[in-house]
Amino acid sequence: MKKKIGLFLGPLLFIIIFCFVEFNELSFNGRAVLASTLWITTWWVTEAIPIPITSLLPIVLFPLTGGLSIAETVKGYSHPLIFLFIGGFIIAIAIEKCNLHKRIALNIISIIGDTKSKIILGVMISSAFLSMWISNTATTVMMLPIGLAIINHVNDKSKDFNIALMLSIAFSASIGGVATLIGTPPNLVLAANIQEKFGKEIGFLEWMYVGLPFSIILLFILWIYITKIAFNFTDIKKITPNKSIILVELKKLGKMSFNEKVVFVLFISTILLWLTRKYLQIYISGLNDSIIALISVFVLFTFPIKKNRVKLITWNDALKLPWGVLLLFGGGITLANGFSISGLSNWIGSQFYLLKEFNLILVLIIIITCVNFLTEITSNMATTSVVLPILIPLALVLNVNPIILMTGATISASCAYMLPVATPPNAIVFGSNLLKISDMIRVGFWMNIVSIVIITIITYFFVPIIFYEII
Repeated sequence: MKKKIGLFLGPLLFIIIFCFVEFNELSFNGRAVLASTLWITTWWVTEAIPIPITSLLPIVLFPLTGGLSIAETVKGYSHPLIFLFIGGFIIAIAIEKCNLHKRIALNIISIIGDTKSKIILGVMISSAFLSMWISNTATTVMMLPIGLAIINHVNDKSKDFNIALMLSIAFSASIGGVATLIGTPPNLVLAANIQEKFGKEIGFLEWMYVGLPFSIILLFILWIYITKIAFNFTDIKKITPNKSIILVELKKLGKMSFNEKVVFVLFISTILLWLTRKYLQIYISGLNDSIIALISVFVLFTFPIKKNRVKLITWNDALKLPWGVLLLFGGGITLANGFSISGLSNWIGSQFYLLKEFNLILVLIIIITCVNFLTEITSNMATTSVVLPILIPLALVLNVNPIILMTGATISASCAYMLPVATPPNAIVFGSNLLKISDMIRVGFWMNIVSIVIITIITYFFVPIIFYEII
């Protein structure tokens, strides 16, 4: 029903705004972009047609309505950060192909976990760490069978451990993604908006100054909350069967293969280059994070596996790229460009004039809360794509650094924990049939509240300090 309503509501809103409504001081171009945005947003929210296909609507609507030229419209779909995402994801595919991600996860769990609470901590750290570099969807898919093996050996009659472990995998995967620029698409949407609007760059290292502390803090709180409050695993008894299953799984992997070693070295090298890129630019002025990622991709496509001389990555492997996300990303950037070029951003900003007297921290709480709960039912990337361009004029009205509001909204979009539809990790663990929606809501609601508080504190007190050079 939702899809059917959205299918007709989107074009209807477009026709009404574009043909019959005029706004004071809003240009024709701005009205065209506004009408088009309402159509696109409606289809994104209701998923009337697949989200990636909806993301191509700007290419049709903007030129035909006069909102943007075709040249300005298509620029968003070839943004440099799209290529950073492509490069990062191909590296992730290589890690998955050689089972390096599984080896990392199992080693972390084996080192940390021998009681219920420690096992959960090990699973959380593994999920969060992998999600920093691999999509949270892929991380959850990989961690799920490990979690199920643990559950089968623990055999908890109360089922609390089962629920706690499943939620730990899903929530940690979402939390870990916030830590790096490539960890979750909304982070790249923010970076793209800042680059397009202000001509400034948020690099890999700069984002980690914000994202990594947030992820560590929230992950620790999640562990305390799940093991001490939501489920209270106070036992100190070691769970030998569980420990053994991890060791058995590690034994199955055997020694690190040649291609594992190569991918591991390349993986570490890429991270180090991302972290030191600003210093390297002194000697190589054109170097950026996207180029570093693509250099690693070329190495993967040219470096042969020792035994059969097949390359580490083939084109068939690369076909696993989430092309739909790339289209969504491009559509989001195009909307942001449309807001700016058409003057729609300035017009929206003028409508926020009454908020000028509002306290900044109150505005932050409202924005972060709204985005957080909106993401429970909509794509986090679609949400940030629509919201971020609006926050820029709002920040100008409030006379604050726009990145404060934008960072708060961006992080909040990755912190939806209540519903299976909120994020792919939630949906994946829910599909295990080991927990109910009520379990997810009961634990997830309070994690939403905690994340809202932490995001507000970080964005209000620390973001202006960390990003003071950017804007």
